[in-house]
Amino acid sequence: MAGSHPPLPPLRPRPIDRLLEPVQEFARVEAAGGILLLACTVVALIWANSSWAQSYHDLWHIPISLGIGSFRISESLAHWVNDGLMAVFFFVVGLEIKRELLAGELASPRQAAIPVAAAAGGMAVPALFYVAVNLFGGGEGMKGWAIPAATDIAFALGVMALLGKRVPLSLKVFLTAVAIVDDIGAVLIIALFYTGDLSWIALGVAGGILVLLIAANLMHVRSPVVYGLLGFVLWAAFHESGVHATIAGVLLAFTIPSRFRIRGAEFVSFGRRMLDEFEQRGGNEDDIMSNFVRQVRVLAMEIACEHVQTPLQRLEHKLHPLVSFFIMPVFALANAGVPLGEGIGAALRSPVSWGIVLGLVVGKQVGVFACTWIAVRSGLGRLPAGTNWRQIHAAGCLAGIGFTMSLFIASLGFGEGALLEEAKIGILGASLISGILGLILLRASSAAPGSGQA
Repeated sequence: MAGSHPPLPPLRPRPIDRLLEPVQEFARVEAAGGILLLACTVVALIWANSSWAQSYHDLWHIPISLGIGSFRISESLAHWVNDGLMAVFFFVVGLEIKRELLAGELASPRQAAIPVAAAAGGMAVPALFYVAVNLFGGGEGMKGWAIPAATDIAFALGVMALLGKRVPLSLKVFLTAVAIVDDIGAVLIIALFYTGDLSWIALGVAGGILVLLIAANLMHVRSPVVYGLLGFVLWAAFHESGVHATIAGVLLAFTIPSRFRIRGAEFVSFGRRMLDEFEQRGGNEDDIMSNFVRQVRVLAMEIACEHVQTPLQRLEHKLHPLVSFFIMPVFALANAGVPLGEGIGAALRSPVSWGIVLGLVVGKQVGVFACTWIAVRSGLGRLPAGTNWRQIHAAGCLAGIGFTMSLFIASLGFGEGALLEEAKIGILGASLISGILGLILLRASSAAPGSGQA
């Protein structure tokens, strides 16, 4: 989760720091990623409904080709965003899933029971709402059944952050765990139901690369360059295979090592010895450029700091800002621009739009709350410490913010055309309603006495 950076030692101020300070302060705010995502959504909507609407359309359809020798991939800019940049997004999602399975809220069956139950209900019930609406509406939009099953954790946690410490940390952890289980479900849905004609040769290449990645993990290879190069080939193979290329990001993440090379006690002992030698060999001198012994001790501490962390931790920490402050905003800019003039009228008559709205706004809160209640009453687990049933209900409403993943699944299900536009309007409207409703309920529930666990 965001907002847990350790304090830094006193640093000498630089002239550039005065310029960077506002940006750094913004980045430290827990809701910053959601705020930027919202801003890009608004920009996309304004741009797509302005007199420059054609330039918006033309920009994302610019053809771009990349390749080596005779192998080339030629796609539109929007396609590179949705298949390329989003593969990095799914890679970080995969890292988060692996971390949670190893040492987080999903590490034991009892810990995982409640968020898994909540996520299962939060995916199944909205999908049922959507299917029911579209069956009565003629069934044209049935390929979008998975759209309301998704949850956008950035927006949901951003809304929670607006209330600050009034929201218990345990509730944020619960919603994060629900969203991660939701992501697992979304990845499986994309792999199983949104796959085109398969190329077995490309799948064979992908399988061979995956074996090499697993072998690198078993041999304790820790260099991100090795995994990055093999990961790119894995992505290219999936792109040509018919299975959506973003699945490569999740599979790559599961091969990233999660082992450390130095134990905590050894790190503390070694670090103290290096610091002592650093102090003894330098006297009162501040400059270490001319002090070779001090330079060696600093390098040794740097290597030790790297080895006491796992590659999984380092990559997740380094890539999270890239995803939050670049990839997701660019995705929103490329996908949220929908003409609202005639589009709203069409959406109001569309089973696709109504299925999404009912699924995200009603289905999510019903599914999350009901399945959590059943899991608690049946003894599978307990409510997160310090939370009450009203807060669980509010969290279920916030889970109805399906923005990023819902837009992504909509683009897979409908490609381009009227149904995609109707789906986008439904997603934007439902996410807005869910966010406002969740904020109101969360504000009221945070002041409510009692835990409601009886």
